Amino acid sequence: MPQTNPFHSMVPRKMTDSELARAIRLDMEAELDAINLYAAHFEATDNEEAKAILQHVMDEEREHAALFWELIARLDPAQAEHIKVMSEKYRLIVSGASHEAVEAVGEGGERRVAPEPGLDKRLTVGSLRR
Repeated sequence: MPQTNPFHSMVPRKMTDSELARAIRLDMEAELDAINLYAAHFEATDNEEAKAILQHVMDEEREHAALFWELIARLDPAQAEHIKVMSEKYRLIVSGASHEAVEAVGEGGERRVAPEPGLDKRLTVGSLRR
């Protein structure tokens, strides 16, 4: 498994919260990759001892990913706002609400998610629907 150089994104100073959130996203990516790798090993064996260890280690990685997600939300206010808005959008989507109702979440009475400072607005598939 290729390993990410832990110093590839180091800066010669302390990182800002925004920079740290970016770095933690890479850490989270590694945790998710590990979960998938262990799950593949778990599914590829009938050895119950190995499965018990793999399950335990996989659960630890899930905990790490969840902790990183919480940290990212605290370091990146725009991400935290997206999490709040997306919880409501998720509820509407799974309940069968219209596309318009889903997309209205975050508009009007609720605060719309602000773009991350310094990022240009880019076209996305969703933005082309309008």
